[in-house]
Amino acid sequence: MFLPLSAAALLLLAACGDGQPFVFPEEEETTEEDSGEGPGDSIRRSEERDADEGGFVTAVQYDAASDSFSVDNIPFDGDRPYERQARFDSLNGFALYDSVGSFGDDSVVLDPETGARIRQFDYRAIYGESRDTTRVDGQLQPRSRFAIIRTGDYRSYGFGGFLYERNGGVEIPKDGQAVFSGDYAGIRVFDGGTGLEYSSGDVEIAVDFEDFTEDDGLRGVVYNRRIFSSGGRELAVLGPNDPLNDEALVAPPLTFDVGPGVVQSNGEISGTASSTRELEDGGTEVFEEGTFMGIIGGEAQEIVGIVVIDSTDPRYEGRIKVRETGGFIVYR
Repeated sequence: MFLPLSAAALLLLAACGDGQPFVFPEEEETTEEDSGEGPGDSIRRSEERDADEGGFVTAVQYDAASDSFSVDNIPFDGDRPYERQARFDSLNGFALYDSVGSFGDDSVVLDPETGARIRQFDYRAIYGESRDTTRVDGQLQPRSRFAIIRTGDYRSYGFGGFLYERNGGVEIPKDGQAVFSGDYAGIRVFDGGTGLEYSSGDVEIAVDFEDFTEDDGLRGVVYNRRIFSSGGRELAVLGPNDPLNDEALVAPPLTFDVGPGVVQSNGEISGTASSTRELEDGGTEVFEEGTFMGIIGGEAQEIVGIVVIDSTDPRYEGRIKVRETGGFIVYR
C-alpha cells in the first residue's frame, strides 16, 4: 500500500512558500521560568540530547521552490538538501524526505583531496505545518509546525532529533472545555537491529480549562495507529504469536495520562503516555511507554506536538527494542 501526496499536503507545503527558516538555538531546551516566554510569545522546542544519540538536530529549513529540506548537525547525511521520497512521499498529509536521493545518487560523498567515496547514512524526515498562518515581525508564518529526523542505519536508535514550534502567542480560555482532532505521523527506529518504519494515526485531545486548581486538565489518545515499511507497505505490528490477532494491522492506542501540571500558562503541554496489550489469560500489560509534549496556539485553536514512545518489539521475541517518534497537529 503506497500513500499518494494528498491535497492537504499540497496546501500544507504551499503555506511555506517563502522558505522561512525553522531554526533552533544550539543550547538545550529551556523552560518557561528561565526563558521568559509567556502567552504572547512564539515558542520553539527541540529534543534534548541523550545517550541514544537523540537531540542532535538544531535547525531545519524547507525550500518550497525545490521542495527540499535542509538539516543541520547530523553526521554523514550527504552534502545536498534532503529530497522528497520517491513514490512514498507523504504520510497522513505530512511530507516525507530522505537524505540519499530518489535513486541513491547522494548516498556517497567524495573526498575532495583523493576522490574516495564516503558512504552516507540514509536519514528520513517528516515535516508538518499548520493549515493556518500568522504574522510574526511582519512575516507570514505557519501558526505551528514540526519536524522529525531519524535514521535506521545504526544498530541503536542512532543520531536524530525533533523540533516543534508555535509562531505567535496564545489566548488560553478561563473556563469551559475544548476538543481537538487531527493527524499523526511517526518514524520508528530500532535498538538491536537496523531498519526504519513509519506510523500513522488519528489524534484527539480534550482540555478542561477550569480544572485543576493550579493547571488545566488534559486527556488525549493516538488511535487507529498503523505501521508501514520504509517503502510504504503496511505491516502487522504485534507479531505472529500475539493472542489478540496474529495479523493485527492496528497498533494499540497511545493514551495520554491525565493529571495536574500538564498545561502551562504559556500554552505548553507535557506528560506521560502509554499503551497496553491483552494477554492470553485475558489480562493486560503495558506495551509502550513514553512522553508527549506540545504547544497550544492562537485563540486555543490548535495544538502542535510530539510523542516519543519505547517498547520491546513483539515481532522479534524480545530481542529488539523500538522507539517511535511521532508528530501531530490538531484543531478545534
